[in-house]
Amino acid sequence: MTFSSRSLSTYRRLISSTIMAGAMTAALSPAVAVAQDAAGSATQLEPIILRNSSAQTIREDNDTIIPKRAVSALKTDTPLVETPRSVSVVTREEMEQRSVTDMIQATRYSSGVTTGGFGYDPRFDQIYIRGIETTTGGDFRDGLRQPVMNYGTLTTEIYTLDRVEILKGPTSVMYGAASAAGIVNKISKLPLEEAHHEVELQYGTIGRKQAAFDIGGSVGDSNDMFYRLVGLVREGETNYDIQDDRYLLQPSFTWEATDSTKITIYGLAQNTETESSAWTFQNGGQIHRVSDPDYDYQKIRQYQAGYQLEHDFGNGLTFRQNARVSDLHLKARYNNRMTMFSAPAAPWSTTAVTDEMRAYQIDNQFQAKFETGAVSHTILAGLDFTAVNSDFALGSGSMSPSARSSAPTPALTGFTGNNLRQTGLYAQEQAEFENWRFVGGLRYDWLDQTKRDKVAGTADEKIDGALSGQVGLLYLFDNGLAPYVSYGTSFVPSTQLSASGAVLNPTKGRQIEAGIKYQPEGEDLSLSTAVYRLVETGKPQYASAPLFYENSGENTFTGFEAEGRKTFDNGISLIAAYTYTHGEITRNLDSAIIGNTPTTTPKHVASLWVNYAAPEDTAIAGLSIGGGIRVTSESFTDDSNTTKNAGVAYLDASLSYDFGAKSPDLKGLSLTVSATNLANREEQVCNGGYCYFGQGRAVVGSLKYKW
Repeated sequence: MTFSSRSLSTYRRLISSTIMAGAMTAALSPAVAVAQDAAGSATQLEPIILRNSSAQTIREDNDTIIPKRAVSALKTDTPLVETPRSVSVVTREEMEQRSVTDMIQATRYSSGVTTGGFGYDPRFDQIYIRGIETTTGGDFRDGLRQPVMNYGTLTTEIYTLDRVEILKGPTSVMYGAASAAGIVNKISKLPLEEAHHEVELQYGTIGRKQAAFDIGGSVGDSNDMFYRLVGLVREGETNYDIQDDRYLLQPSFTWEATDSTKITIYGLAQNTETESSAWTFQNGGQIHRVSDPDYDYQKIRQYQAGYQLEHDFGNGLTFRQNARVSDLHLKARYNNRMTMFSAPAAPWSTTAVTDEMRAYQIDNQFQAKFETGAVSHTILAGLDFTAVNSDFALGSGSMSPSARSSAPTPALTGFTGNNLRQTGLYAQEQAEFENWRFVGGLRYDWLDQTKRDKVAGTADEKIDGALSGQVGLLYLFDNGLAPYVSYGTSFVPSTQLSASGAVLNPTKGRQIEAGIKYQPEGEDLSLSTAVYRLVETGKPQYASAPLFYENSGENTFTGFEAEGRKTFDNGISLIAAYTYTHGEITRNLDSAIIGNTPTTTPKHVASLWVNYAAPEDTAIAGLSIGGGIRVTSESFTDDSNTTKNAGVAYLDASLSYDFGAKSPDLKGLSLTVSATNLANREEQVCNGGYCYFGQGRAVVGSLKYKW
């Protein structure tokens, strides 16, 4: 049983008045209703059980390109149109419609998002929100941060996800250490009650071969235990001889112990091999890697295990606990062959890296729902803890160009360790009064960081604290129009050292935002706009040798965003987004560049995706065809603003056919062919003195069978 948010307040008042009249007793937890017949005798009715309504709503939300809810924005089940901040949600339906194969493709049709600031580099999910990177400071999965301490990152395979939620602007009140730009929260595939089975085979450029499966359902004949198992194997060389090999297994299990208690346990084992240097250059019209593909590699093993526990105490009180442990093991090596087309004056330099990281995280939440007169309240109070231990090692050497295939890996000579302990206490109030929606929250974090030089035997510890806040106000008109205003702050701990040897202060952010959302009830339409002013201050800047920094950088971004989604009855659907960003360097060690635009910050980014799914009663039923265009304006190649990267437009396309639409015997079988960068625009992007090339045309065919 599902209620819209606007009908929910009316429903609450109706229930209250009915209870007062003595005609009905009801609640949003297991209940027994008592009715009276004409003679006045009482009759006990069967229990009315409303269970898993939030989870069911989110699953239904994934079957459309027009989501109505987000699990990340406020950590409560709140409709998007009633959330006073800018949020973009990429559902599983959208990912399949656009045939996305990685996180970059999944997010780049969302407003406020830019990608490709360092060209094609599959080592990292390089996603910028409102001009600020979220690659390291905004990477979250299932509500917990995927921390980065040195170099290695916990990479995410798109096939293992149900949806991606992009929160724009400061989110530290709910999530602690998080980029001022916002976060990208990746929601994993977890057990479903209904049985489902899926296998998929892919083949594409360049030499991409992939097999994947996703199976799950109830355990035996049980109606309270469910499982899901996701697996994938991939082998392939992508553009510029960059390896893209991966295999993984992601199991999960849910036990609904009672009508009010549920626990989900999940795990992930993933092995990835790619290249440790994606730097490219052009010679004679051909694009080449700076590092030698025969020598270069980056190997990552990562493991994650966690659980999500929820217990409903009744009377509006709920407890949730989300915990996870993550392990990362990385080793990499590369060389520098920039002189390969001229007589080298010296042997090529080589570099080796290892990175080990383990993270422990837990987030405890108490949620209380109650009413005081005409005001409905949702109070969320939480206590979370993060502990990260990491060890990083670096070595350098040289090699003869004539013996590069047999050159040894350099010996590791530099060893450092980074440890972080973060404890956060937070509280959030959501209030509803008639059509008004209010959100306010505060959080305080205790930070303890230690950085050790294992060679010199020295260590520096920094104990600090950070206060974060947010407030938002929204008015929801009956026609689905919702103007709002919000303000929030953020922080991200730094691991760099100052000239005195001390760990730097956290980078902080603040933002004020105003916008209008429109999502009329019962219609397949959503529109959202936002204007904002975002300031990121205390950015680490390189100050002096050897690798000392200062908290002296500050960038200010003002912008406008618009995003629209619509599905028509004739099978046509569209997703449109536009982003305007004005970036300005407002503080810097180099006073000459104050007032300039930060590097690779385009003023205009626009995208449009149009899809046509043939209706069932047509001769071409089962056919779906889509096409998209992404346009990015010119940007500066560095903070000095002397030269510019050219603007560029990219074309994408996808064609799929469901064989079961016309042949019942082939139900569940489908074929998809997709292409990104259809025109093969290999544009150069220069960023801070280094230049890269974007990914060329990539075509992938996918054969899928569901039963």
